[in-house]
Amino acid sequence: MLNTGFPVLTALIFFPLIAAVVLFFLRGDNNIRLFTLVVSLIECLLVVPILLGFDTTTANFQFVEKHAWIEAWNIYYYLGIDGISVIMVLLTVLLLPVCVLCSWKYIGQRVKEFHFCLLLMTTACIGIFSALDFILFYIFWEAMLIPMYLMIAVWGGPQRRYASLKFFLYTLAGSTLFLAAIVAFFINTGTFSIPELMEHRYAFQFQLWTFLAMALAFAIKVPLYPFHTWLPAAHVEAPTAGSVLLASILLKMGTYGFLRFCLPITPAASEFFAPLMIALALISIIVGSLLAIGQSDMKKLIAYSSVAHMGFVTLGIFVFAFRGVEGAIMHMVNHGIITGAMFLLVGLIYERSHSRELSENMGVSRYLPAYTGFLLLFSLAAFGFPGTNGFFSKLLVLLGVFEVSYILGVLFVIGLILGLVYLLRLLLNVGWGSPSSVKGWSDMNTREWVYLVPLGLLVIYLGVAPGRALSFISPSIENLLDNFHAEKDIRVQPVPEPAPEIVSGMVLELEASTGEFVQVTHSDAVINRFDHQNFK
Repeated sequence: MLNTGFPVLTALIFFPLIAAVVLFFLRGDNNIRLFTLVVSLIECLLVVPILLGFDTTTANFQFVEKHAWIEAWNIYYYLGIDGISVIMVLLTVLLLPVCVLCSWKYIGQRVKEFHFCLLLMTTACIGIFSALDFILFYIFWEAMLIPMYLMIAVWGGPQRRYASLKFFLYTLAGSTLFLAAIVAFFINTGTFSIPELMEHRYAFQFQLWTFLAMALAFAIKVPLYPFHTWLPAAHVEAPTAGSVLLASILLKMGTYGFLRFCLPITPAASEFFAPLMIALALISIIVGSLLAIGQSDMKKLIAYSSVAHMGFVTLGIFVFAFRGVEGAIMHMVNHGIITGAMFLLVGLIYERSHSRELSENMGVSRYLPAYTGFLLLFSLAAFGFPGTNGFFSKLLVLLGVFEVSYILGVLFVIGLILGLVYLLRLLLNVGWGSPSSVKGWSDMNTREWVYLVPLGLLVIYLGVAPGRALSFISPSIENLLDNFHAEKDIRVQPVPEPAPEIVSGMVLELEASTGEFVQVTHSDAVINRFDHQNFK
């Protein structure tokens, strides 16, 4: 493991939290917005050492920090990132100033509390992708739930109570199962260290149960069919920044969990349940696409498209091919950029029309040419048009899927075609449909240009020159799959009971009334050797 002198990860995690506390002493909504924007830009500067100093030649955890926390329980403050997690940390930091800017006018009430939730969410998300101790990971995992629940429940739409409660209950149910798996690992190994848990071997039966507990929690977070019903409600009711964080970061925590825990810690169970996971991924792709086609609300359309896209990611992971996993990780990032931008565009048009219905936002290209240009770019990227980031990541997943099965590859292509249908429907209606009440609307202002241009540039850069991003993740993927294929066929059996020993004459029996051993005489009796300390 590689380490540096300066605690970069600690700074990234706790700087937003400290800023959130300072926020409560500020007055004036604009001062609060400006302060949070400055904090978000400083956070971007703090991530520069990772961007420049990350070693792309090793799969080891880097920027490691490890300090004793609760020694009696073997719990450590343990942080570190590898190629799988670093790219998600970078995406989280990038989206913080975007969320601040897109909420500048949208959030008009309880501005201080909203930005507090935004900063707290950033702390929790970076902590999740950096934690190498299971207890520390779980604390950040649960901490993320609170600010997102508040974002939906306080600043959401008319059905915000229903949407926030459904989100809370689904996520909490998954978290409870995940906690049970964590406890089981600790009982089995005596450690919460994630790298140490990756090095252990576990009985196949134990892997099956712990995989199911973890996979269900992650499947809810992704979400995979049939656990997807909380997502459209949460997206529709959440404010724009909440939808961006949901689509770009929170959904990725599920697929990140598959990669970080299921494959390396329970490889035999991962292979055993792979057909089920692949089936759920394919159903999510088809059902999510069909539901997206039938939506008239733009936010619901994009929300259901996220179900389909995360199905692509899950499929790429569970084919266990290098190209498939590489494409899955890249699509986690690319989907975060593309779908986050699509929700920004919906929020932008909502501020003008006060409606998310397609029928109320048709034919904007004549009056909002810049907006239409961005809508075209991000729609093409969502489909996977060559030259955009969506094309390269989907191509890698497709290659990985075809390596395993031509039938899976054909189903994958059907999902792509369905995606083209709902994206063309959105693009043609909003951009070039019969004009509605577009007259008098203003095109994009400076603030909107500032937060959309970087995302647009990333779409093009990662589509034309993805090599730098791939160099971050490739060593970690090779290490993950090498270990997986080496361990998946190993069946570790539980330690057997000591063999009974046949003796004749004097034996010991446990007296039920006194709890003490007494000598009795039997002929050809059966007696087990007991370790007295363990027996007690």
